[in-house]
Amino acid sequence: MQVFEYYFNPKLKPDLIFESFCFEPENIYEKRVGSLYMLGVLKNALPPKAHLLDKLSKVIKEKYYTPTAKSPEKSLKDSLKRANEFLEDLTKGGDVSWLGNLSFATLSIKNLELNFSKVGDVKIFLLRGNKLTDIDKKVKIEDIEPYPLKIFLNVVAGKLTEDDIILVLSKEIFEFFEQEDLLSEMTKICPFKEKKFREILSNKEKKFTALSGICLLIVLSSEKLAARKKTIMAQLEEKEFSFKEILPVIISFFKKLKLPKIKLPSFTLPLLILPKSKIPQFEFFLDGLRDKLENLKLKSQIFFKKKKVILVLSLIFLFIVGFFIFQREAKKQIIEHKNILSQIQEQKTLAESLLILSSPQSLSEANLLLKESWTKLSPLVKIASTLPKDLKEEILTLKDEISGNLYQLNNLVKIPEPQVLFEFKSKEFIPQAMMSDGKNLYFFSPYSDNLFKVNYQGESQLIKTQQRFDLALSFDEEILFFLKPNKIISFKEGQFGETFVLETPYLDFDFQSFSVFKSNLYFLDKKVGQIVKYPYLGNLRWDFPQTWLAPQTKKVVGANSIAVNGSVWILDKNSINRYYSGQLQESLNLNFFPAAENLSKIFTSSSLPYLYILEPAQKRIIILNKSGEIIKQFQSEKFDNLLDFAISQNGKTIWLLNGLKVYQLP
Repeated sequence: MQVFEYYFNPKLKPDLIFESFCFEPENIYEKRVGSLYMLGVLKNALPPKAHLLDKLSKVIKEKYYTPTAKSPEKSLKDSLKRANEFLEDLTKGGDVSWLGNLSFATLSIKNLELNFSKVGDVKIFLLRGNKLTDIDKKVKIEDIEPYPLKIFLNVVAGKLTEDDIILVLSKEIFEFFEQEDLLSEMTKICPFKEKKFREILSNKEKKFTALSGICLLIVLSSEKLAARKKTIMAQLEEKEFSFKEILPVIISFFKKLKLPKIKLPSFTLPLLILPKSKIPQFEFFLDGLRDKLENLKLKSQIFFKKKKVILVLSLIFLFIVGFFIFQREAKKQIIEHKNILSQIQEQKTLAESLLILSSPQSLSEANLLLKESWTKLSPLVKIASTLPKDLKEEILTLKDEISGNLYQLNNLVKIPEPQVLFEFKSKEFIPQAMMSDGKNLYFFSPYSDNLFKVNYQGESQLIKTQQRFDLALSFDEEILFFLKPNKIISFKEGQFGETFVLETPYLDFDFQSFSVFKSNLYFLDKKVGQIVKYPYLGNLRWDFPQTWLAPQTKKVVGANSIAVNGSVWILDKNSINRYYSGQLQESLNLNFFPAAENLSKIFTSSSLPYLYILEPAQKRIIILNKSGEIIKQFQSEKFDNLLDFAISQNGKTIWLLNGLKVYQLP
């Protein structure tokens, strides 16, 4: 077998951690169960969780390669059971930050027999000849056990053949491969040649800069297993000083100098010891020879010492010249930094003069100038600690002044200590989503049974049920819960109604978000980029599905969330698009500060004039009008694990689900 690991910009997103782990049997006991491969992704990762993937892989490996192992399938099941226990211990200790953020695939291969399991957004493909098969569809998710959480579930087994290729991709890499048609390009490489695959990737190299993720290739060739080949694609360049940066300058300088060539001999002249002779004439000759040899030795030692001194002096001279070249470049950079700061100061002064006028146009121009200043200043802020003290202080002072003005212009409210309405106990319930019916808040999770009710005064109640819910929305005076793949169940005044099964719109549909308008249901399928509408028939019944987007309209592949209030609002990672009658009407100009980074959820309704946007990456919730203008932003360092939010019917209160805590914002 051959193993290839491709890391795409591993340092691009500090809160995104990914790693692959490959283990080959090292002794007779381990050979019974064969090779073990893992790929893990942890998003929204906090710094203390940087080693979670490594710890999880070690737990699985240690159990898999126990000497008592019987078969690969049984060993994999036992090791995943141990992994569940490890994660369960984390939740009991109050660590729930990984829930909903962990994606992990585990594969074992022995004698062309494959066993695998996965959780989350990781994709697994089998490439056989020129045919690509999505094999992870066989991993069912409906068998998830109630709390204690069982994250790793079914183990799927299959038979491989010679030259098969197992392809494991993180979510973002899969979406990129699919969008750029790289998967179909791979089917043309038969038999697989890593050089050809690298050529395919090199054609897309310019598009890698905004991409972060991992790809693992396992090739079942007859070639003897070589060392793992790890490749970092489109690695971000480090901007810190490196000797490599000045080395070409030094080399260029010395090429112009004509220094004497120094040839050091590769031998040491031996000392000859000749025996003394009793013959006077010959003894005299030998004494003369000894004197000449001693003299020659002394001269050679002096020669070598001189050469060593010349070499040392040359090296000292080299470093002195290099130092002065570096100093000159450093001074040049400082002058450039000061010029940039002067430009920023001018823009800031002009913006402040516009703020005094207070007209809408002047405020807009001031906002634009300050954002341009911030863009220029940000690179200097990152290296401020390496600069002279006076320059560092000037940079940090400008940072505080510009950010303060931008916060005010963009209505950003920082909340040091947000109000806690309720805090869950991890042993009792771990919520992943929430919904309000106008009287109470309801919390649920696709990973475990039961509902949890919290009223607006913070009083709570556990509602036991055998159902696990994926999505929910408010429907008149009740809540509609959605159970994947296509079930709807109503909940009103503490009672569940009948379950209604929606007709399937097409094969392999997978709804990630839904909304309601005039009792019609609108579902977002981000994988295929389609919006599916179910017209309402009355009495909690819905008609056959309709693909809502017009045929000529571009699909919404990769979108994160949907909200409907007459128009259909589709939220992407950093954009909001408005659709009407199946066609794109406009893309909102999101020119607020800080700039959108990774928007996760949108909400609105026909009774509310605003759009509400959740952005966990920058620890805030954003309120916009329907033209995209900023109304208010709430940001707090406490919002370090934002999962979901709910809005009161009058729009005056926001509830945020952050890990195990529920915050209330007036």
